[in-house]
Amino acid sequence: MSTTARALHLLSLLQAHRFWTGADLAARLEVSLRTLRRDVDQLRELGYPVTARPGVDGGYELAAGGALPPLVLDDEEAVALAVGLQAATQGSVAGMAEAAVQALAKVVQVMPAALRERVEALRAMTEPASWGAVRDPIDSRVLTTLAQACRDAERVTFGYTAAGRERAERAVEPFRLVSLGRRWYLVAYDLDRHDWRSFRLDRLDAPHRTGARFRPRDLPAQDAAAFVRAGVSRQAGEQMTVTAVVQAPAEEVRARIGSWSQVEARSDGSCLVTMTADVLDWPAMALGSVGAEFSVLGPPAFAAFLDQWSGRFARAVTGLTPRTAP
Repeated sequence: MSTTARALHLLSLLQAHRFWTGADLAARLEVSLRTLRRDVDQLRELGYPVTARPGVDGGYELAAGGALPPLVLDDEEAVALAVGLQAATQGSVAGMAEAAVQALAKVVQVMPAALRERVEALRAMTEPASWGAVRDPIDSRVLTTLAQACRDAERVTFGYTAAGRERAERAVEPFRLVSLGRRWYLVAYDLDRHDWRSFRLDRLDAPHRTGARFRPRDLPAQDAAAFVRAGVSRQAGEQMTVTAVVQAPAEEVRARIGSWSQVEARSDGSCLVTMTADVLDWPAMALGSVGAEFSVLGPPAFAAFLDQWSGRFARAVTGLTPRTAP
């Protein structure tokens, strides 16, 4: 193995594991301890903050630095990268979860402390309830500010423009962030209205942490995602409730799409799936991803939507000879 290849292998090992003893690293690289020390020095010359721990049980670790060498990402790019990797770890992309977990660990490990704190807050204070691209782009600074306030139980103020109303200042006790139906929501206790509310982040601006701490209240729902789903379903004209019977055990269906749907077992071994959405493409993809036969109970618009999809797919393969399985 060349010196360059060995250095890259060493870097990969240091990024994948928090601490290595010198003996373990040398054994992995199949080199002497003296050669290992030279390789470590080479990484340091390239800007990687490799620290050494002396003593009998001494070794090496990759410490957090003031930047993300050699990617040279700014703070907002680093947050965006971590959020994207976090989404992939939740299984939203088939076959990517394990690789995303490893990549996320590497990225977060070498972040400066302040930036790592923002990312960890966003990860801890977000409850995924759906999948699909977010309809309205959200400033990552809004997300991280609210996530940190949720984590620290700190009151925030922000401007909010509800549908058909003028912008107004709101003061809340933030609880959780939820992604649902291609939108982001903040679940919080509204101090002016003395009740729980969910706020769409695309209608929210200029969040400000006040520094005032509070004792978290009990949320009147199973979790924040369920609270948002219940509120969204009451907004007539914006949402549709899709119901279908899936010919598969409820446990299997719940494992695949339970994060963004309600799944109820039926006596015949099938299950009833209910989803609330403002567009029909993601319920169609969700049901299709289960890999089982299903029948639509409603609404009629969803049945018509699937009919259009099936026709489009059928035309896409017209004239092709199906391949026979070996």
